[in-house]
Amino acid sequence: MSGLIRLGWRPLSRARFIRKPSPAVGSHSKLLASRSQWGLIRHLSTVGPILQAEPSSIDNQSIDASKTDKAGAVNEQKVSYHDVVIIGGGPAGLTLFTALKNSPVTSNLDIVLVEGSSLERLRSWSLPENLYENRVSSLTPRSVEFLKSIGAWDHVHHERVQDYHEMKVWDGCSDSRIEFDPYILGENNEIAWMIENSNLQNSLLSRLAELDSSASVNNVVDSAKVKSISRQPSEQNNKQDGQVSLGAATWDSSSWPVVELENGRKLSARLLVGADGGNSPVRTFAGIQSRGWDYERHGLVASVKLEWEDFRSIAWQRFLVTGPIALLPLPNGFCSLVWSTTPENAQHLKSLTPAAFCAMVNAAFRLGPVDLKYLHTITDEATLIDEIEWRIQNTNIVDEDNNVPVPISEVLDKSRASFPLKMKHADTYVSERVALVGDAAHTTHPLAGQGLNMGQSDVANLVQAIETATKRGLDIGSLLALEPYWASSYWSNHIKLGVVDKLHKLYSSDFGPLVQLRSWGLDFFNESPFLKRLLMSNASK
Repeated sequence: MSGLIRLGWRPLSRARFIRKPSPAVGSHSKLLASRSQWGLIRHLSTVGPILQAEPSSIDNQSIDASKTDKAGAVNEQKVSYHDVVIIGGGPAGLTLFTALKNSPVTSNLDIVLVEGSSLERLRSWSLPENLYENRVSSLTPRSVEFLKSIGAWDHVHHERVQDYHEMKVWDGCSDSRIEFDPYILGENNEIAWMIENSNLQNSLLSRLAELDSSASVNNVVDSAKVKSISRQPSEQNNKQDGQVSLGAATWDSSSWPVVELENGRKLSARLLVGADGGNSPVRTFAGIQSRGWDYERHGLVASVKLEWEDFRSIAWQRFLVTGPIALLPLPNGFCSLVWSTTPENAQHLKSLTPAAFCAMVNAAFRLGPVDLKYLHTITDEATLIDEIEWRIQNTNIVDEDNNVPVPISEVLDKSRASFPLKMKHADTYVSERVALVGDAAHTTHPLAGQGLNMGQSDVANLVQAIETATKRGLDIGSLLALEPYWASSYWSNHIKLGVVDKLHKLYSSDFGPLVQLRSWGLDFFNESPFLKRLLMSNASK
């Protein structure tokens, strides 16, 4: 049978990312399997080389593509052909590029990364020790081990990274709590490492330059936005009728995605990877649905300084009815604040003076839900600060040193920002010649600090799938090669997304019986070292 049977595709609403049926992929194509997954009929196809050869990278070449405008003029544009094109230069995209270049199996692949913004600031990134960015993430032990394995961890500015060994979490309605300490976790007792996203991206770019300086300069295309993604019809590959030479082998490129950039450059790839965020154009092009909901909450982030440095390296989190508030340690007495709350409260908090904002943060870790609700209604800031000071002084906090964080005294200038919170999960992470990683595949509530770590896990699993396919001589863009990545990542992420979603909903209610039930559960967990070790070991995977 010549060609690939295509079933179940529906037209998309955004015309420039319409996925068109591919033409025949060659006389050696085979229909391997057909199965239904959540109502979608999917097919595995192997698009192999016409002549078998040792796995090798594409000899970077260009084929003229004639494009006729409405006036009849012909504009000659070149399409460059690559093994992998990665859209997105965030942590997930840069980690994937670095990992593939670091692997002896895939280091010879021709890879291009496209990023819409400039990466120049990140290449030379450096900040004084009294300034910290508000885009901060926690890295689990597994993520750190992966970064070490690809050589990126050595390039991190370690003086700006803070590990923590203890975590205290409690209910804002009942004060029931669960505490994780170094003795529970054993010899390797780091729970996570706090790192600025720019620090991580800088380390990945530095490692890329170390691995291959030409790749860092020539194969990282920044300040280049994606204009469209399409399937290139074979007749537009005119001179060679879609045939692309790979050393001793020839591939039919007619089914390869073509990415057109706003600067006119066109890139075609055996495998197109979407690391392009929650509104992923790559996911749209592939026709992959993403399902979920908005939480009607905003995540307020800020970089703050404590009144005095807490050398215990503790992460603090309190569940309020409007959403959790977390204070996560950074070096030199600084902390990263993440406060999930209503959009109205977030806007109010951003509008406060630094002194009033610090007072509200201190109140959120110490006062009850009734007090906090009232404080959000006070418009005069002098009155607000006086009310908070009086209420804290008259609130009995048992063992304050161990049960609440050190008060904050300063919020760094221009560090306050907020963003809407949502949970989304793609139906699948793979399609013909397409793979999704990171936020393009899933977004989650920040209460568990799993967003970036799930993306790092995606990358590790995708690299393993590409390595396996390369060793076996498979086409790395075929579903046969990509399905193992989907199988190893999807369900693990699905469980984590579900747990985080249920925790958010569980603690968003002040209904008396529910508060009592969740408090019993938290107290039960806190009394069981075995359950706490089990919980932390799963969270770090």
